[in-house]
Amino acid sequence: MTARIPVGLSTASVYPQPAGAAFEMAAELGFDGVELMVWADPVSQDIRAIDRLSNRSGMPVLAVHAPCLLISQRVWSPDPVERLRRSVRAAGDLGARTVVLHPPFRWQRRYADGFQSLIAELEDASGIDIAVENMFPVRRPLGRGRSVEVSAFRPSIDPTDVGHAHYTLDLSHAAAAHVDAIELAKRMGDGLTHIHLADGSGAPKDEHLVPGRGSQPCAELCETLARGGFDGQVVLEINTRRAGSPDARAEMLAEALLFSRLHLDWPVEA
Repeated sequence: MTARIPVGLSTASVYPQPAGAAFEMAAELGFDGVELMVWADPVSQDIRAIDRLSNRSGMPVLAVHAPCLLISQRVWSPDPVERLRRSVRAAGDLGARTVVLHPPFRWQRRYADGFQSLIAELEDASGIDIAVENMFPVRRPLGRGRSVEVSAFRPSIDPTDVGHAHYTLDLSHAAAAHVDAIELAKRMGDGLTHIHLADGSGAPKDEHLVPGRGSQPCAELCETLARGGFDGQVVLEINTRRAGSPDARAEMLAEALLFSRLHLDWPVEA
């Protein structure tokens, strides 16, 4: 028998197309579900509309990515606590088991001070995993080939520095941060419940390449998860903005899905 780890498609992977296109493409390509990125796309903010898309396409919502990007700081509410509470309610309404969340920004001091206890409270009340994601620093050039790294996150880009019950490991972020993704997965331990599968070259930016097109240990991580009986979810979060056509975008996502399934489907004892 084969241990089937579900592979989902992030709605961010079809940007600039809206969320509905992600549900359609996920169904056409044979994904196991969708991760909803809540951001500027009005459809992504309308949970009833998302529920209709899910039912029509047959694609369950595996996870909800809370609106915590810079461009989504006023989506649902300017208050990050309220945004998180709404994300958890949305996940419950959609039947998703996970909320993906970034660490607080450095300027969100009050939110950061209560971040750990807020997550624990919401997880206890809802039964939903709130999986905090690893991030990456910004490198500012100083001239003459020198640069300095600046973190926008409090207390750091590494959520294991604080300690949470659940984590999301993003390999593109690990590449940009020059972090060993396998070692980070080990630090996350049993709390690792969600994967953003994408590749990166180590350039100082968030690339979200198709797995296998960069330098990250995407295959090794997938195989390690399969051998270890991982019971979380893998979501492809790929940058397809340079796809010249819908067919080209579909080809990129089909390649990414094939890569993930190849390395995740390991035989196990019955």
